[in-house]
Amino acid sequence: MFTQRRGDAEEKIIINMKKHIVLLCAILMTSVNLFAQTISLEQVRVLALTNSRSLAIANLSVQSSALGEKSQLYTMLPKVAADYKASTSYLNKERNSDLHFQNMADTFGADVNLRVTQKIFDGGKMFLEKDLAAIATESARKGATKEFFAVLDSADNAFYAVLEAAATLEAEESSLETSLASLSIAEIRQSNGMINQGDYLKALADKESRENSRNQARRNLALNISKLKTLTGLNDIPPPEQIDFSGYEELILHLGNISDEDADTLYERFWKILVIANPTLASASLRSQSAAKNLSIEKRNYLPEINASVFSTSLGYTRANGFGTTAGGGFSLTGTIPLDFWVMSNKIDQKKIALDSAALGYLESESQLELELQSALLTCFANAGSVLSSLRSLEYTEKHFEFVFERYRLSQSSISDLNEASTLLINSRNSLTRSRYGFLQSLSKLRSLGAIDDERRLLDILTGNLIP
Repeated sequence: MFTQRRGDAEEKIIINMKKHIVLLCAILMTSVNLFAQTISLEQVRVLALTNSRSLAIANLSVQSSALGEKSQLYTMLPKVAADYKASTSYLNKERNSDLHFQNMADTFGADVNLRVTQKIFDGGKMFLEKDLAAIATESARKGATKEFFAVLDSADNAFYAVLEAAATLEAEESSLETSLASLSIAEIRQSNGMINQGDYLKALADKESRENSRNQARRNLALNISKLKTLTGLNDIPPPEQIDFSGYEELILHLGNISDEDADTLYERFWKILVIANPTLASASLRSQSAAKNLSIEKRNYLPEINASVFSTSLGYTRANGFGTTAGGGFSLTGTIPLDFWVMSNKIDQKKIALDSAALGYLESESQLELELQSALLTCFANAGSVLSSLRSLEYTEKHFEFVFERYRLSQSSISDLNEASTLLINSRNSLTRSRYGFLQSLSKLRSLGAIDDERRLLDILTGNLIP
């Protein structure tokens, strides 16, 4: 049952990968119009998938494995071969006479022999080798699927990093504007003797500090834009489209306040998906299957191998007789029985070790995947909770800042009070920004672990609207 569901999921992913390629062609044809003002997350994903050399290599590996599987199928068919020979001589020795030269054309002759060979018994090794080739192809597909989602993760993270850096820069610029306004008021008051030199210097120091933070935010944004350019292969990146977080409000509220019991249920729900669809775990399972079949092949080397051959001379030519067919043919059976049992026993022991190693590798992959799933879900819960608390904190700090700034304007609060309120405000803004994009990144991680290419399906699983 799981094998069938895994195959269906894999087929769906391959189909969607093809859809991405088709979509890419449309995007590339109209890229000038599409990228005139903004670039969307979906466009970044498609460009990243096409620009990824690692994904291209993985897809080539799938094609190569498929050809290898077809070659293995051909080895089960009869082998047809033709032998040909042509000869002539320029010296001849007649009976009781010396060698003498002669016309080479007179002694020219040629013939062609056709041979057909079919392996009729090898202990079933041909079928096992065919299964091995199929496993290799499936393993290559799993590798391509894993790389596909890794590229999507990179695209999402790069896109979110640019948006987060832009939001941080906006907050830093707003904070700097507040600091400049505060400094202007401090300069007037200092010139009128309303504040001492120390308070004025505090205003100057705060302005310089916030200007430095603004400059660092600018450099961070430029760096993330450069990373996005490299990922997509574009020379110029239009401003990314803003994320509409209103579509995630219900999910954030649900996950931010999730109970331990519901969290355990969600973990079990996701684990069922991972057992079926996770590429890494599937690859480990395929390695175990491959090791088992290799061991079975090695054990069957104790059995004899029997081949049947049909051969005949189909056409010949000589100078004297011209063309003619040779009415010959035959049928033969050849068998091989190995006697070096100590060599085969040693190879079987090696294959057993490989099988044990593959089994341990699967258990290790399973254990690592469990840890990754727990970490991804806990990170998702933590970011969702942080979004909720940051929203409340931002609401309080904005009101607090407005209150302190008004008191500062009326000379009822000091420079230190205003700086403290301004710092609380920008920290709250940046905390909300980090939490929101951290939450989106955790969704991307869960998507990759479950090889879920439909975001709506992922959200339904997280909210409990879809039970796998």
